[in-house]
Amino acid sequence: MISLTRYQNTPLLGFAAFSGTGKTTLLEQLIPELNQANIHIAMVKHTHHEKFDIDKPGKDSYRLRKAGADQILVASANRWALMVEHSQAYRKQHPEPELFNLLPHLNLKQADLILVEGFKHEQISKIELHRPALGKPLL
Repeated sequence: MISLTRYQNTPLLGFAAFSGTGKTTLLEQLIPELNQANIHIAMVKHTHHEKFDIDKPGKDSYRLRKAGADQILVASANRWALMVEHSQAYRKQHPEPELFNLLPHLNLKQADLILVEGFKHEQISKIELHRPALGKPLL
């Protein structure tokens, strides 16, 4: 058995590969299998896209964020999401997010396992995916 990295006693397992290898596709198939085994998943995903939006233009959360709010927490009976905008000065000091700075935002009372997509340079237990057809080397 692999000894997994732990965060506050919750196992943490990363999936790392170059873009287009199939990390998300694999996780889309793996997560339902884990759920059937009654394993509750917390997920952290890294993206290299400089700008991404989880809210849509025209929606209130989008409008308020664009108006200059640094943090927007959108909540309903079904879910909540926190969006944090970083200033240019912050981005200069922290060009990439650090996994262990993000993990405290997870509700570990509802998680048996933390899966991490990306963050390939973080020192955590990982499974590397490789697709030779992409012509990329192993990490």
